[in-house]
Amino acid sequence: METARPGRPRAFDAGTALEKAMIVFWRQGYDGASLSDLTEAMGISRKSMYAAFGNKSDLFDKALQRYTDGPGAYLLQALGAATAQEVARAFLAGSVRANTRPGLPAGCLGVQGALAVGESGRAAHDTLAQWRARGQQLLRDRFLQAVEEGDLPPDADPDLIARYVMTIANGLTVQATGGAAAEDLQRVADAALRSWPPG
Repeated sequence: METARPGRPRAFDAGTALEKAMIVFWRQGYDGASLSDLTEAMGISRKSMYAAFGNKSDLFDKALQRYTDGPGAYLLQALGAATAQEVARAFLAGSVRANTRPGLPAGCLGVQGALAVGESGRAAHDTLAQWRARGQQLLRDRFLQAVEEGDLPPDADPDLIARYVMTIANGLTVQATGGAAAEDLQRVADAALRSWPPG
């Protein structure tokens, strides 16, 4: 009885290829990243891309997860800070670092990856809107916990504070994309938290 031969192993490292795709989407946005751009950066054929990652939309979702687990991991890390103010401070400092990291595109994939898209990019646009809303919800939940623990005043508005902090972070992204230096952005982040809690 003949045994089945195992499938041919991939001739590329999927993690490295996904990292390169993430950078293309980050730099060029969903609509700006053509399949040729992606496969050239990844060093693979379209057939290999489809086999390993699915279509362009599937690849974008995987690249966004890679970003969330890598350069964007500062949100989850910040949530573990001891106080609400330290959470906000760590989150904004993490945003500054991620937005201005040498060797990587300026700004945030989750903010600028699909703000303005055509019909073909609508799914990516919606995915990023949900991604940002999820981040804001995590901040809100953490600030609600701070109210319950007495770290924030009982009349503090966790939703407003989360929206405020997220809006500052999104503004830092726009500034970074325009070429603002990390130290200037950090000064803005520090100024935003001088009055605490906001509202």
